[in-house]
Amino acid sequence: MKGLLERLLVVVNGSDASISAAKYAIALSKATGGTVTAAYVVDTATIRQLAMSRIFIAEEGEEYERSLEETGKHYLDFVVEIGRAKRVAVKTQMLRGSITGEIVKLAEEIEADCIVMGGLERESSAQDPIRESQKEIAKVAPCSILVVRSHDAEVAYKAL
Repeated sequence: MKGLLERLLVVVNGSDASISAAKYAIALSKATGGTVTAAYVVDTATIRQLAMSRIFIAEEGEEYERSLEETGKHYLDFVVEIGRAKRVAVKTQMLRGSITGEIVKLAEEIEADCIVMGGLERESSAQDPIRESQKEIAKVAPCSILVVRSHDAEVAYKAL
């Protein structure tokens, strides 16, 4: 398997499923000797749409954006810690823009062999923006996509 999955990009969005995906990416990296990059996208594209639709006033949009950035930093730091616990270095990227566009662009930049994402959670609605971005990423990604089930990730991570 060496060389097959050398550059993994894991999409972190704050959901339990994305943390499971990070654990699985860490386990894969340990097995293959590859690298892991964890990315969180502050969805400024949606914030702009909400402001233009007058659902948010400018100040609310800015506050929400800062809140998302703080949340993203928290989750990226957590992924670094769970990587460190298994002696796997995790690079992080805080991105701003549309989720799909930024993830695809980063995958191209780092020449990712695989984008690792959490499974589609059962309780999310059909109109869930995270679910929609996952579908879009899968459609336009420049590399393979691995959708991880939480149980499988826990087993793989604990086995390290």
